[in-house]
Amino acid sequence: MSGFKPLDVLVACECSGTVREAFLAEGHNAYSVDLKPCERRSNRHIQGDARDYLDHGWDMLIVAHPPCTRLCNSGVRWLSVPPAGRTLDEMWRDLREGAELFSAFLNAPIRHRAIENPVMHRHAKALIRDFRRHSQSVQPWQFGDDPDGPDNEKKRTCLWLIDLPPLVPTGTLDGTTARDSVHRAPPSAQRAADRSRFFPGLAKAMARQWGAYAMSAREVAA
Repeated sequence: MSGFKPLDVLVACECSGTVREAFLAEGHNAYSVDLKPCERRSNRHIQGDARDYLDHGWDMLIVAHPPCTRLCNSGVRWLSVPPAGRTLDEMWRDLREGAELFSAFLNAPIRHRAIENPVMHRHAKALIRDFRRHSQSVQPWQFGDDPDGPDNEKKRTCLWLIDLPPLVPTGTLDGTTARDSVHRAPPSAQRAADRSRFFPGLAKAMARQWGAYAMSAREVAA
């Protein structure tokens, strides 16, 4: 594309590479960063704490799935009665750590930012710095075309958007055949990783729509 200048995009808390690869497919200079190694070998993945890389001059920060177990409504019960093998102090410590991570992303020194999380309980909201209501909530099936494909799932995703527009659904599915396998996944060592795995149709929409928006904003500011 004539005059195309790629964006420098950091995809935090991602080891699958789904969102990173979507931005790379659009021609952008994208890197993922996570405490875990990349599931698919790539020189575009940084293994480490995402907070250590927030001030490296990125154009955009996409936080696809920061740890949300202690922040979301479904986990608030553990703050009163902890699960077997855990203490109440540990539950609240985990909550504070999760809120601090979300706060770092929400207030990162990056112009265009998107942070994903489920609906939060009141304790999490009270701990997050400069908390504001999410900008949009979407479902993966809104960005899918194949009833048997990976996007045809029910999983409400809330997006906190800073200098980014709400996503416009791109799929043809209507939700009536959407699976609930994410929430019904049986207990296993991989359950948390499987539940946090991102959806390719949604990632593609992020890369196309937000990439175009950020490039346009840069041209206007030039």
